[in-house]
Amino acid sequence: HRLNCVLENFSQLVLHSHFKENNLYTLLVSYRFLVPRDMSVGQFIHILSSRLHLTPGKALFVFVKNTLPQTASRMDSIYENYTEDDGFLYMCYSSEKTFG
Repeated sequence: HRLNCVLENFSQLVLHSHFKENNLYTLLVSYRFLVPRDMSVGQFIHILSSRLHLTPGKALFVFVKNTLPQTASRMDSIYENYTEDDGFLYMCYSSEKTFG
């Protein structure tokens, strides 16, 4: 019962690479995360960027059902609007050069 109370504050998320040729593909092919529901999409992207050790000049983007969520959106609203029948929120990521 206590575990269920703790997990209610988290979204179950599956993240995978948007493009197989993405140079980050080998680092993070498909992983499951428990993300605090009150976290913003921007905070989540920041944490992922640091875990992936992105080099300066590269930006990380996440997509939900082929849409780019606003960075100010909270994960709970994304989870409620886009969760699948299995209870998971599926997101794709991609990186892009931002300069030059």
